[in-house]
Amino acid sequence: MEKFLVRTNKPTDAPPAAKKLRRYDEAYLQFGFTATADLRPQCVVCAEVLANDSMKPCKLKRHLETKHAGIKNKPAEYFKRKLDGLHQQQATISVHSTVSKQCLEASYVVAKRIGKLGKPHTIAETLILPAAQDMCRIMIGDSAAAKLGAVPLSNDTVARRIVDMSNDIREQLIEFVKNSPYYALQLDESTDIAGQAQLLTYVRYLRDKAIEEDVLFCRPLQSHTTGEAIFNVLDIFIRENGLAWDRCVGLCTDGAQAMTGRERGLAARVQQVAPLVKWTHCMVHREALAAKKMPVLFDSVLNQSVKMINLIKSRPLNTRLFGVLCQEMGSGHEQLLLHTEVRWLSRGRVLQRLYELREEVKWFLTEIKSDLAKHLDDTMWLASLSYLVDIFDRLNGLNLSLQGRETHILLLADKVHAFTQKLDLWHGRISRGNCDMFPSLADFITDAGTSHDFSSLFQSASGHLSAMRKQFATYFKEDYSSFAWVRDPFVCTANELSIDMQEQLIELKSDSRLKELFSSCPLSSFWAALMQEYPELCDVAFKILLPFASTYLCEAGFSKMTALKTKYRNRAQIEDDLRLCLSNIEPRIEDLCKAKQAQVSH
Repeated sequence: MEKFLVRTNKPTDAPPAAKKLRRYDEAYLQFGFTATADLRPQCVVCAEVLANDSMKPCKLKRHLETKHAGIKNKPAEYFKRKLDGLHQQQATISVHSTVSKQCLEASYVVAKRIGKLGKPHTIAETLILPAAQDMCRIMIGDSAAAKLGAVPLSNDTVARRIVDMSNDIREQLIEFVKNSPYYALQLDESTDIAGQAQLLTYVRYLRDKAIEEDVLFCRPLQSHTTGEAIFNVLDIFIRENGLAWDRCVGLCTDGAQAMTGRERGLAARVQQVAPLVKWTHCMVHREALAAKKMPVLFDSVLNQSVKMINLIKSRPLNTRLFGVLCQEMGSGHEQLLLHTEVRWLSRGRVLQRLYELREEVKWFLTEIKSDLAKHLDDTMWLASLSYLVDIFDRLNGLNLSLQGRETHILLLADKVHAFTQKLDLWHGRISRGNCDMFPSLADFITDAGTSHDFSSLFQSASGHLSAMRKQFATYFKEDYSSFAWVRDPFVCTANELSIDMQEQLIELKSDSRLKELFSSCPLSSFWAALMQEYPELCDVAFKILLPFASTYLCEAGFSKMTALKTKYRNRAQIEDDLRLCLSNIEPRIEDLCKAKQAQVSH
């Protein structure tokens, strides 16, 4: 019984004894065998590798006699020559494999550059490769140039490389979004040169304690561009890639009916599946809409200005003659700018150029006997034009400040609020006959002298500024003052928060260490660093900071799409090229090379 107890107390999970490896002996070469790096016997005749257990003379001899009976009586020198041949063959394979892998990597790198610049895929074999070979031939020698010829850079190869890198970037992005507590979307629809409606979507998410944004997808709308059709494309992508609608907190679009419809608009459909989402009307579009309406006086001046410009710019002969006139008069510019309604900054720049070349335009219109020339002799008309130049310059400044990456709603709301305060200031001053805040108008009135009465102009300008102030109040109704603590938690209070969150905010304010962090890092990074310590406050903060405030990224993406899909490439499927061109995520080229079998170009 005592012995039995001793045996049962012995550990039963002891690791098994390590298997003993048999060692190779030089004498085994007489049987036609050498050894691999991991001590396994390898036949020098057929290159077959056996298990380490077969490292026995009897088993090696059996292999020789059964599989190579015709050479079993050969001397050891014969097998030594076979061994040398095997080593040489392995070295050759290794060299070719290395060269082939280098060619594969080089192919990906060149394709990446082509995709980043949005160039046609054929440029690789028609320009890049011949130019690289010419440079190597001149600088290094013919042998280096010949090696470059092995890099596969055909049109189809470059297209496949771009698709591989685009898919890799998309997989990385989807993983980043899945790991983010929340995400927000920005999307817009536009028509390409082939008449195909394209839906471009950006996503903003939290990664490594920073807010990042990247292009999510660009998909064609096969038929209609209704809110339902746009939602179906968006919903399919979200569900196919395993993203959760319940973590979407923001959707930013323009004010088109397909986006804003109360029942079938995109925003309404998204809110049905994403309860946390808040729809934002692009602030840049709202600014353009608020500034669009003008009094009759200024609207007629704008229309007449556009007619002057079109008369000169629409006819090539007039354009050339006007350019010669500007050269002879020593003007700072030689051409006018065409006005287009869809460009945000067009009106300000067009009027600025016309005002600077007003003398040249008057001379030219007089020479061709146009009735429009009389307006350039009208002092009130020119004064109105100078006012429009100044006010549109101010509006362009606001528009530019609302554009850009890595902006958030609180920041742009502050800029709009500041501009509306300026409108009140300008309205009060011009009502009193003071126009020094408008330099072009002030200079024109000074040059005109006291013989002219500009009170009617001041009255029209005052009415314009007052009406614009009301338009801004109509289009920008949101009040973000309750979220001022998100922008600066050390100064602002938040009485609308729950008592627990107010107590957390007091603790945060009292932490001098966090004050130093707040002053030394971006706002998003500050709140990301506090997610573990103040999760409830950070949750509210990121629901405000993550949503896009404008569709600037989509507009910039459509500009790139126009450069990619030209009339010469109007059948191209551009999603992969566009992703590689717009994305900030680097493709994992090394991993892509490992997943492919390297092949050199023939």
